[in-house]
Order: sequence, then structure tokens, then C-alpha cells
Amino acid sequence: MLGEFRWVDFVVLVIYFASQVAMGPYFARRAKSTESYFVGNRSYPGWLLGISMFGTSISSITFVGYPADAFKTAYLRYLICITLPIAILVASIWILPFFRRTHMTSAFEYLESRFGAGTRMYAALMFLFSQCIRLSLILFLVSTLVHALTGWNTTMCILVGGTVTAFYTVLGGIEAVIWTDFIQSIVLTIGGLMILFAVVYNMPGGFSTIFSVAAADGKFMLGDLHPVTKQLTPSPVFPRSLGEIWNTKTVAMVILYGFFNWMTEYSSNQNVVQKYCAAKTIKDARRAMWINCLCSLPTWTYFMLLGTSLYVFYKLNPDPLVAQMLSGERKAEEVLPYFVSTYMYQGVSGIVIAGVLAAAMSSLSSSINAISAVSVTDIYKRHMKKNETDQHYVWVAKMISLASSLVMIGGAYWLSSAESMTLQDTATKLNSISAGGLLGLFMLGFLTIRGDGRAVFVGILFTLIFSTTISLYELKVFNAVYPPLHEYIKTNFDTYYTTILGNFVMFITGYFFGTLLPKRKRDLTNLTVWTQDKSQPAT
Repeated sequence: MLGEFRWVDFVVLVIYFASQVAMGPYFARRAKSTESYFVGNRSYPGWLLGISMFGTSISSITFVGYPADAFKTAYLRYLICITLPIAILVASIWILPFFRRTHMTSAFEYLESRFGAGTRMYAALMFLFSQCIRLSLILFLVSTLVHALTGWNTTMCILVGGTVTAFYTVLGGIEAVIWTDFIQSIVLTIGGLMILFAVVYNMPGGFSTIFSVAAADGKFMLGDLHPVTKQLTPSPVFPRSLGEIWNTKTVAMVILYGFFNWMTEYSSNQNVVQKYCAAKTIKDARRAMWINCLCSLPTWTYFMLLGTSLYVFYKLNPDPLVAQMLSGERKAEEVLPYFVSTYMYQGVSGIVIAGVLAAAMSSLSSSINAISAVSVTDIYKRHMKKNETDQHYVWVAKMISLASSLVMIGGAYWLSSAESMTLQDTATKLNSISAGGLLGLFMLGFLTIRGDGRAVFVGILFTLIFSTTISLYELKVFNAVYPPLHEYIKTNFDTYYTTILGNFVMFITGYFFGTLLPKRKRDLTNLTVWTQDKSQPAT
């Protein structure tokens, strides 16, 4: 335990948890069909969905990981954030209509129409795998914070956070998710701003001191820690040689990674596509995307600035524990909870803790509901039980939500042993490896008239070989079995770029074999940008 947890803070947390738990039974009365459980009868306005999407995107990775990253390194990974508007512009104009033309529930229904049932199954399984990793990482992060602030046993922290989230999500479905996201977005925003205000208030000179000291120490530069010396060094803007393209975090490559990351999010992520499908109209869906963008960018900015402010604060007020966080002896993620527990007033720190929990729970609930939607729509109903009643499918969806919650809790323990500079770094690597080439697959479908299930199968095979190789490298299997291969990958490739290269492997391989194999006559109307029927606009 880093600081003292007070009874007033405990009362604030109890009130917060009670309000979230109450959402489950309240919305359970309406979640009687798969249409209501997964997409809320497609009736939501853009402003509500936009705030919900914002709450989902601001997870505990943002609340704890971003400040830790800025505290320990600089602003290189912030470049990922600023590519969001570009991706949303592209997705809102060209990608969104594909999901709004029919009454889709899952993003992967499109892939069956375009490439066949096997492709849909692959994409669904890759999504489920990646979401289980994401759930575990977010829950572990928030449990780390609650443990540091309260002194509660880590096991209890994981169980309480996971159980409360699972309760209202399992019972209430997407409606409970969206409305709790709305409330949680307000709470997490207030909590984050309170911490920043507290740092500035306790800093002689306020923001002017923060900016002057941080600038002098290079904390605003686009740099990273050197992998050997662990010193902060500026990153090159562009790769200076062919070898630097894949093995160096240059500014250009991180920006490219950010664009690929957000394009994957807004073109093939069920968490987002499900919100598209829940909107009243395509205009509401577009409005939701831009409201999310306008809320997310300032939030990411002030959380990065919060990390920089904590660096300056503890430079001017040296603390042995914080020095260990900066040097790597302790996790950098501990710096924010340490400040909250030692410098914030009773009750206020409880609100901050509720804010961090809100950030985590909004992301967890969306992912749990998306997992159940994909499992039922793309796997269970499509391949296992085709003619059951709607009530049966709702019951199965709830059981899958419960099962995914158990996987989330179990995975949080595994991630407790992660070795990395910061957990934002860990999250980026895990997301890259588990992407499965889905963006490349969707882009092959959207942007070309080439390829069918046969060509995509070859693309999937090559992509899996590539992703498996990088995963084995990250798990240090090659280091034990065949060290020369481990050293070769380490020297020539940074796993941040797995998602970029994996998507290229999928797209290029699928396109090449789609051109090479004998063509099969297929109706591609409204399945590509080149074959849209303008007499049937998306609504």
C-alpha cells in the first residue's frame, strides 16, 4: 500500500459501485430479445453513442498507463492519438455505409457476404482472442491501482471490479453498457481533472513551472527510452535506412502505426461496429464518431500532461519511492496512485478512484457485450443452433458474457508478471500481435473486387505464421530454443509494427492469390466501394 485509504473514500466507492450494480436489474427488464440485448433496438441518438464510445476508448490504460508513460519517457506514443481524426474521417465516409445497409449485429457478417463463412469464422475467433487479452490487461491495471490506494488484497481487487462489471453487463446488455458508459465518462473526466488540478495547485508557479522544467529535461520531445542505456533519447522523424523502417520507433512509423490502429478500430472492431448498428440513422452514427473524437483527444492530452506534471512535481519534491518508479525498480504505473493517496483530500481521492474504475469498467462492459454478440451471432447461431427461440439466444449470450468475465479475471493474474517499460507499451505490443490482419482482410473486401474464400485462406495462413512467430519471440521461446532467430528479430524488428506488417501480409497475399486463382462468378453489389448501388443509400 502506497498511501492511506480513508473511510470517506470507502463510502464514495460504495456509492459508486452500488449505482453501477443497480443498472443491471433496471435494464434487464428491457433486454428480452437479441435485438435489444445486442443493439438496443437500433434506437440510440448520436450524442449518447458518442459519449459511450468515448467512455469505451478511455480505459484504465489511459487513466494509469498514459501518465506513467509520460512520467517515465516522453510524448512519442502520443502521436498514435493524433491520427484518430484522420481514421474517423476515412471510416465515416467510406466504411460506415457497409455496416448500415443491412440489419447487421456483428461486423463479421459482412465478411461472409464478401468471402464466405470460413472467413467470418476466422475473423470472429481473432476478435474474441484479442478482446480476452484486452479485458485481462485493463482489469489488471485497475486492480493494481485499487490495491495501491486501498491496501486491499490484489485478488479481491480483481474479483470486485470484475464481478460488478460482469453483473450489470450480463443482466442489462447493450443498454446497460451504453448508459453506464455515459455516467462513467462523466466520472472519469472529473476524476482525471481533479488529479491534474491537485498537481498544479501543489506546484509553485503552476503550469509555468511544469512547462519550463519539463521542456528543459526534454519531456515534451518525441522520444523514447534507449533499449540498452535506458536513457531518454529523441526519435528520428523518418527512417534513415531500410533497416530502421521496422526496428526503430521513428516519428513517421509511429504515426503510421497510429493510423493503422485506429482504422482497425473503426472498420473491424465489434465494440465500435456494434455502436454503429445501434444508432438510429447513419447521421447519428457519424455524429457519434466525431463526438467521440472531440472528447477523446483532449482527454488523452491532459492525461499525458498529467504524467509530465507528476515528473516535474517529484523532481522538485524528491521522494525515494518515486525515484524507484522512474528508474524501473518499481512499476511506473504506481506514480499516479501514489500521488492520489498522499496528496489528495478525503473524499476527493475516493472520487478519483471511482474515476479510474469508471474508465476501466466502461471499456470492460463494452468488450464483454461485444464478445457475447460475436459468439452468438457469428458462431453459435450460425454454426451450432440455427433454429432456436430468441429467448434461448439471449440466455446463451448472458452465459457467454459470464464466461468471458471469468476469462478476464483469470487473465489479469497472468499479466501481473509482464515485463515492459510501461503497461501502455505492453498494451500496444499485445494489440499488435493479436490483430490477426483483420484490417487487411476488411480492406481487401472494401477496396478491391479481387479475392474469394480461397485467396483469403492463403492470406490467413501467412498472417497466422507471421503473428505466431512474433508471439513466440515475445514469449522468449526462440531465446531458449534457437537464440540466433531471437537475436535476428530483436535486431531487425520492433513488435510495435506487427499490426502494420500483419495487415500488409493479409492484404497483399489475398490480393495476389485472388488475381492468380481462377475467378468465380459472384454478386458483389454493395460489397465493395466499386460496386455500390447508389439507388440503395445507407440509412
